[in-house]
Amino acid sequence: MAASVLFAVMDAISKYLTAFYPVGLILWVRFGTFTLLIALTLGPRLRLGLVRTTRPGVQILRGLLLPSASAFFVWSTRTLPIADASAITFVGPLLITMMAVVFLGERVGTPHWLAILAGFAGVLIIIRPGSSVFAWASLLPLATASCTAVYQVLTRRIAGQESVYTSVFYPGMLGALMFSLALPWTWKPIASPTHLGLMVLAGVISASSHLLLIKAYGCAPASRLAPFSYSQMIWATVAGFVVFGTFPDGGTLLGIGVLAASGLYLATHLGRVAQAVPAKLSGP
Repeated sequence: MAASVLFAVMDAISKYLTAFYPVGLILWVRFGTFTLLIALTLGPRLRLGLVRTTRPGVQILRGLLLPSASAFFVWSTRTLPIADASAITFVGPLLITMMAVVFLGERVGTPHWLAILAGFAGVLIIIRPGSSVFAWASLLPLATASCTAVYQVLTRRIAGQESVYTSVFYPGMLGALMFSLALPWTWKPIASPTHLGLMVLAGVISASSHLLLIKAYGCAPASRLAPFSYSQMIWATVAGFVVFGTFPDGGTLLGIGVLAASGLYLATHLGRVAQAVPAKLSGP
């Protein structure tokens, strides 16, 4: 629950900063701060174990997917309210379920397929394609959800083979590298110490949130934790209203309700699929 609150705060900070700076610059500072803190926190104890991997190809692909998901999401918040963008990304667990069936050979029943279809219907209610309220930026959270879904399927393929700390560190490290390479095209002088402080704070929040999640996974089964991730939609709504004065309209609230209900059904009825749901929470 604490991680859900912190992720919503991080998203609000990022949305505020997009009014002044390119997305790549914001994420460069965030991922750099995240990587530095994880290295300082875990490095002295794990040393080379923090980066040692038996599946470098999978870790590199994961490390590129999660920063991409973050970029799509922050980019979307330049146009969309935080609550709308966050809600759309929760189609991710539905995509994970479908990918688990196709690529991991998992089996689900008819009720679960109906829940998946209901979830996609909820997304359509939120974005309302073809209507006057549709915004092209609504497609960006869908890209976030797609990247995250592939990321989670890859994570499950190496579960038990890799340290969870290594799997957390690689996306942060490669994200910092990726946005560093893009820096010549995204650089803009940071106008004030306050803005720099907010960028660094977003990285601190990201690192703290992931450490909280790791601690939670060590205390309770992932399937038991899964439903709590949906509280992030509540905190995103609160953050959007308090900071930006935005609140979802009736149609969006209906879509959020349908999407949350379908996701919660899958989280509580599919133990194996539910293990991927909490990690849908925003990336580093």
